[in-house]
Amino acid sequence: MRFWEHFRDGDWVTLERARLWACALLIAYAAVIACLFLTAHGLNDYQGRPLGSDFSNIYAAGVQANAGHAAEIYVPAKHLAAERAIFGAKTPFYGWHYPPFLLLIAVPLALLPYFAALFVWQATTFALYLGAMALLLRNSTANIDARFWILFAVAFPAVLANLLAGHNGFLTAALLAGALALLDTRPVLAGLLFGLLAYKPQFGLMIPLALLVTARWRAIGGAVLSVIALSLLCSLAFGTEIWTAFLASEQFTRTVVLEQGQTGFYRIQSMFAWVRLWGGPVPLAYAAQGLLTLLCAVSVFRIWRGGASQGNKSASLCIAAILATPYSLDYDLMALAPAIALLAADAIAGGWRPYEKSLIAGLWLMPFVARALPALTLIPIAVPVMIAALALTLRYADGEASRTRFAKA
Repeated sequence: MRFWEHFRDGDWVTLERARLWACALLIAYAAVIACLFLTAHGLNDYQGRPLGSDFSNIYAAGVQANAGHAAEIYVPAKHLAAERAIFGAKTPFYGWHYPPFLLLIAVPLALLPYFAALFVWQATTFALYLGAMALLLRNSTANIDARFWILFAVAFPAVLANLLAGHNGFLTAALLAGALALLDTRPVLAGLLFGLLAYKPQFGLMIPLALLVTARWRAIGGAVLSVIALSLLCSLAFGTEIWTAFLASEQFTRTVVLEQGQTGFYRIQSMFAWVRLWGGPVPLAYAAQGLLTLLCAVSVFRIWRGGASQGNKSASLCIAAILATPYSLDYDLMALAPAIALLAADAIAGGWRPYEKSLIAGLWLMPFVARALPALTLIPIAVPVMIAALALTLRYADGEASRTRFAKA
């Protein structure tokens, strides 16, 4: 019982301890990245994978598009050939499963040498992430000094996953945080940012629902305008055949990448992957994911229609957006950063409620083991932690539960 009381009160989480953990992780990140580059050979790491592994498919796609073969990025054999032409004959396949929108970034990046492109991509999206988080917290209920939150934003374990993979989690987190920060004051601009998230459409299932139930028509208009503009621009730049190629590739993405788990079910942080990791059949996995997606929709509806603070509403949307999709990886957990910041800001401003501090700390730490734990033990951790966090947010959504301070921040 004593352990459960510690979990309920959150007294195991202190500011001093959190700072030490964050600093220790930053030192570990620096050591891992330094080791990766010191043991690299040319563009590849010691295992023969491109440095910034998942960025390699963005760069290769840009090279293909610049050569006039944009539609070939959706043909696995041709995209693999392009990757191996750049990174070597033993390069693993890094598939391109995005809508054409991301090509608008890939094309100019591919005009640079690979390492320069990787640096520009990482530095720019990371700066956007930190800037959007600063804007989000500036509009929150707590007056939090930048020196307080920036350490935890940089040391967030999902940051390392993105730095190693060269992935787009920073961009996703930046668009989410920026849109949520501007939703009340600049709704059309917020909608435009939500629309830009169409480059990863699997994370957009819950956003229209939240906007509809709160009648945010200007934000909806901005999002629609953004998607239409991106679609027209892609059609003009790459031809309408790019859409035919994209739609034709969806069967490969669904069957090979998701259902057969080519990526590795331990890497995918979803209910669908949890069922498949434990040997469940594909129909059962879809049923379980469908049920969780429905529960997420009900939760978002109740929270956004209820008396919760805007911070808690926005946090619930970030968490539900990840839970609702069958396909999200550990670097996609960057989308939790705005949720963690907003939940902590509300708690610091109004007082900690039962289990709140422990679950916020759990959300922050979870990406550190989200991939390794199921790979070693077949025990998934990301989905249960996110479900618990969403359930807690729903429990306090009506604003009737009093905040009680159990521990000093």
